[in-house]
Parts: sequence; C-alpha cells; structure tokens
Amino acid sequence: MSGQRVCAIHQPNFFPRLSTLAKLFASDVWVVLDDVQFARRDYQHRCRLAALADVDHQQWLTLPVHLPYGRATTIRDVRVIDPGRNRRRVARLLQHYYGRSPHWPALQEPLRKVLEVLDSTDRLADISEVSTRALLDLLGWPGSLRRSSQFSVRHEKSERLADLTCAVGATTYLHGTGGAKYLNPWPFTAHGLRTELFTTPEGHPMWRAARRITAMRALTAMGPIAVADELQRHLSLNPPRR
Repeated sequence: MSGQRVCAIHQPNFFPRLSTLAKLFASDVWVVLDDVQFARRDYQHRCRLAALADVDHQQWLTLPVHLPYGRATTIRDVRVIDPGRNRRRVARLLQHYYGRSPHWPALQEPLRKVLEVLDSTDRLADISEVSTRALLDLLGWPGSLRRSSQFSVRHEKSERLADLTCAVGATTYLHGTGGAKYLNPWPFTAHGLRTELFTTPEGHPMWRAARRITAMRALTAMGPIAVADELQRHLSLNPPRR
C-alpha cells in the first residue's frame, strides 16, 4: 500500500452536499466514519433539495430513523423506519425536483442503486454510504473506500483521525472547515502526517449553496461531465500535498 495518499474521513451522508462530495473527490481514500454517535441535526439521514429554477427554493428529504440505543447509538446501528415507504418517497421527490432536467437520465444509475439498497436493508449507514459512492462513481472517482469500524483506534477526536489516516496508508488528512475548529495537529505530527484544509471556491455558480444543498442539484443543473470537470479544475489549482 502506497504511503503517498490523501484520505478524507467523513460520516456517510445521504445524497451529500457538493462541498462534501468535492472533498471526497479530492482524496484517494474515503474512510467512512460509521462508528461515531449519530447526530439528528447533521446530514447522515437527510439532504436538502433545491429547485433547478431557484436554488433558494429548498426542502428537506429526510429518512425517519430509529435509534436502538438512544442518543448513544452509533451511525452503523441506526435503522431506517419503513424503508419501502421511504423508497417511494425518495423516488417521487427527486423526480419532482430534478426530473425535468436534460441530465436526469444520467442520474438514473445512482438513483437505482439507492432504491435497491432501500429494498434490501434498513441500515442507515449502508443506505447513505451507497448514495455517496454512487455519485462519486458517476463522477469517475478512482479512489477506494474503507470503514472506520474495521480498525481499532483511539477515541479522542484528533487521535482517532490520525490513527485512521495511518491505518489506510495515507500521509495527508484532508479536512473541511468544520474540522479546522477542533483539530489538534499533534497526533498527526507524531505520526509524521500532514493535515490540509479543503475549501470550496467562490465565483462559479456551481458552488452556490454548496455547503447546504445536495450535490444532486449541481449534477442535474450542469450534468456529471461538467461537474467533474469543475472539480478537476479546482483540484488542479489547489492540489493537496502528499
């Protein structure tokens, strides 16, 4: 396993925001953070849809969930309530918001994968992970995926992230602006690792509301090829150190 790799460590998000998808696209390895506490106000079980004609016209698409262990429930233990009913609602709402786009046919394969997993499991982590991986595949992401629950690591936030970065053979941990607020660099320095901040650019209309709304909006407004080209352009101008 090469040591010159960039990893991003992020919870599985349901049809993730463009800012999250872009960070994962910029990495070589996505460590799916599935063994941390579920947060109802986060994006693990929901996404914010925005209309093609008006990005400010928004609506939550939420998967109702059951927490078997109450507030202490980890993401991998969360269960979706009535997946079959939610399958129909997901298909209906996405069709309503994005079905008129000329790029809608290109989104049928990712959507099919998500609807299939809703048919086969009630595990939120699996459903959200598939929704993210399907969009990364659509963009031609060549990276790999590992799950944090596969590894034995320390529990303090920064120590956990540093240990996971080491475990997947990466040299750089790519984090967003949220992580910058609490990240302690010392556990990374002790391992000989780098930390690097990933930010989304301004100016291009694709990035408007990129930290709030699902990437499905950009993919249907511009098409997967144009989105992938813009992600590659941003990455070429801001390559993470390896």
